[in-house]
Amino acid sequence: MKRELIFLRSFAACTVLAIVWLATAAFQTKGNQRFSEIDVERINIIEKDGTSKLIITSAGRFPAGKDQINGRPTNADRKKRAGMLFFNEDGIECGGFIYDGKKSANGHSAGLSLTYDQYDGDQVMQLLTEDYSENGRRQVTSSLMFNDRPDKESQQRTAAIMQELDALGKKDPKAMEEKYKAYEAQGLLGSTPRMMLGKSRSENNGLFLFDNKGMPRAMFYVDKSNHAKLDFFDEKGQLIASFPEKIK
Repeated sequence: MKRELIFLRSFAACTVLAIVWLATAAFQTKGNQRFSEIDVERINIIEKDGTSKLIITSAGRFPAGKDQINGRPTNADRKKRAGMLFFNEDGIECGGFIYDGKKSANGHSAGLSLTYDQYDGDQVMQLLTEDYSENGRRQVTSSLMFNDRPDKESQQRTAAIMQELDALGKKDPKAMEEKYKAYEAQGLLGSTPRMMLGKSRSENNGLFLFDNKGMPRAMFYVDKSNHAKLDFFDEKGQLIASFPEKIK
């Protein structure tokens, strides 16, 4: 009996050591691993120190709400979509790629957006496509846009300001509008379009230029009737010159 007990203990010890060795060897395989197919809801690309640099995610695992990335809160109100999020060396979100599309009761809606952000701010470049259909009428717009952002902008401060404005707007919309303009004057909020290349909502295809106040100043485009036009505007957005002056 004593010999059998010693044998069983020895066998158990050897088995445990073998399992540990196999498990350790499995995680020490040298070289890159190859997979023909893999199913995953989210991939986090990180640096050696754990800083997230790229997140590839399904809509359900999209970081929002109370989630934090690199110790920073995410946009609590942002809609969850499948896509990618980019982060810089300081762990701050600096752009992303998102898309969606679904049928509605009377049509469909779909969209795709690739954006790059100003440091610790919002988007200064965006590639955008929107496809909207309702009751048999379909509208598709696609464009590459460049914007100016405030010099004093920061993502966390903007989030706090927007929460403040949202709460104020529920009580006094006019006060909220005045408060927004005050923050805009301080260089804390606001986006100013400077250039758009693509198809506008009015179905004009071309190049559209804006001044530093966001007012249209020049447009070179082909309109929905296939007429090529070149228009110039003053600081108030009023047409001051057009070529050709008359369309035959």
